[in-house]
Amino acid sequence: MFGLRRFGIKLGLDTIQNILSELGNPQNRFHSVHIAGTNGKGSVASTLASILQTAGFTVGLYTSPHLVRFNERIRINNRNISESLTVELYKAVKSVHQGEREPTFFEFTTAMAFYAFGDADVDWAIIETGMGGRLDATNIIQPALSIITNISLEHQTYLGDTLDDIAREKGGIIKAGIPVISGVKQNVAQSVIKGLADAKAAPLFQMGKDFRVERNPHQSQTFTYHGMDNVWHDMRTALHGRFQIDNAALALAACEILNRDHESLLPAHIKKGMEQTQWPGRLEMIPGKPMVILDGAHNLAAAHTLADYLQTEIKPRKITLVTGILDDKPYSEMLKALLDVCDSVILTQPEINRSLPPETLAEIARKMITDVSVIPEVGQAIQYAVKMTNPADVVCIAGSLYLVGDAKKALEL
Repeated sequence: MFGLRRFGIKLGLDTIQNILSELGNPQNRFHSVHIAGTNGKGSVASTLASILQTAGFTVGLYTSPHLVRFNERIRINNRNISESLTVELYKAVKSVHQGEREPTFFEFTTAMAFYAFGDADVDWAIIETGMGGRLDATNIIQPALSIITNISLEHQTYLGDTLDDIAREKGGIIKAGIPVISGVKQNVAQSVIKGLADAKAAPLFQMGKDFRVERNPHQSQTFTYHGMDNVWHDMRTALHGRFQIDNAALALAACEILNRDHESLLPAHIKKGMEQTQWPGRLEMIPGKPMVILDGAHNLAAAHTLADYLQTEIKPRKITLVTGILDDKPYSEMLKALLDVCDSVILTQPEINRSLPPETLAEIARKMITDVSVIPEVGQAIQYAVKMTNPADVVCIAGSLYLVGDAKKALEL
């Protein structure tokens, strides 16, 4: 399957439609929630899946990329699909006529996920887009609800150079008459999303306008949710970082909409589901001396968010950064955001062909910080970081989800 990556990224729906039609359109056998956005998609998706499962539903969860094993992308009731099922799904998709061209890796994977969910008779499938939304392979579904988390500049080669271009692509998941929840903050992007929703008569619910959160200043990750239909006190997300409260609010707004139209998600289900949510590789804490923090921080917005967390929650402890960044990212700006709050950096290279040589990063890093090391092999870089960092301080591994995946292999997590 990984050989399909040679076909690159091709946005469009014809190929996935052909495959799914040949498979009997499994995407029509379950209810779904579709989630797009720049950051936070996976956090919202995993939170909502956890809540629905707690309420007694069989739930499929489709996310990308995986960190260590391919099976992580397709989960049913919070369990990765098995190796044997992965092979069965591959054979099923491979056996059907796929159209005029070979499918891309993501198209093939999406077809496998939908086939798995349809065959397992899941009640709900929570589907995260891969890139963009309008022409993303996942956009073949007719969801009960659409969610757009936030928007910042990313994948400009494919999605456009401006916020309104990217908002238009992300907002392409909005369907006629289907409610949409938005966590978009910028005025220009909000206007695009509202225009798309109005044009399709899709009810729009905006964070900060139709629902909001009130953080508890005395208890981390705890908040009151002020929604369209409810006020829920003493809510708590298990995911670290202030930004995760905003992500939790999007999931709670989704629960309110689903309660209006489909289900009965009780406050007890919602509270327990949030507290049991797991989303590896995003501010994931590995206890030890020193403590290790794993965070993808794979674009500029995410790097700033991580830097804010390190500044407010970790300082004044010293921070050793282990980082490797892909060549299609604004790596100079990402490095600056992270190095502004770190005391030393070890530059390495994730095992993917799009990763930058660490020497390229070193030229930039040495203009920002004095303690710079280059260790290309990820496992060796982590070993060195742990060895050289004071037990009372912190090692932070960030800059790419592929780096985090390599780190989890090296740490045997």
